[in-house]
Amino acid sequence: MKEYKVVVLGSGGVWAKSALTVQFVTGTFIEKYDPTIEDFYRKEIEVDSSPSVLEILDTAGTEQFASSMRDLYIKNGQGFILVYSLVNQQSFQDIRPMRDQIVRVKRFEKVPLILVGNKVDLESEREVAGSDGRALAQEWGCPFIETSAKSKSMVDELFAEIVRQMNYTSLPEKQEQCCTACIVQ
Repeated sequence: MKEYKVVVLGSGGVWAKSALTVQFVTGTFIEKYDPTIEDFYRKEIEVDSSPSVLEILDTAGTEQFASSMRDLYIKNGQGFILVYSLVNQQSFQDIRPMRDQIVRVKRFEKVPLILVGNKVDLESEREVAGSDGRALAQEWGCPFIETSAKSKSMVDELFAEIVRQMNYTSLPEKQEQCCTACIVQ
């Protein structure tokens, strides 16, 4: 059985990412969330008739800490779910630097990644248009999904899709070390 490390990232203070993760793992919606530095979950999932185990790291609250802490999470991750709240424009703006950090740490442009707009159940409060999310995902060459942790809309599909991304996108086994300290004569 394949095991994958999935890292869920998003803007600090917007608990959309934690609500999605908890809904997927436990099948319950959390109204209030007490952010910690990180939460770790394991869940078996079958995608396309192939069983896998997901080790999901929910980085709740880490956005307030040093960038080096995220670097460590990113270095160990194999797939990434970048979550913003559809009812919070700032959370959408915060996503781009996170993706840039993933590419910088992984030193690979085609990292298994999904862009997620959560809280589609709050359509009347929407601040981020679906077309904006689709355009950003197209720019990055990754899937885009709008979800609702509250109604569980597209939550299982989201995690199935990140498994597909990890199955079909292989990161370089050995990342070449940068030769910034090399001297060429």
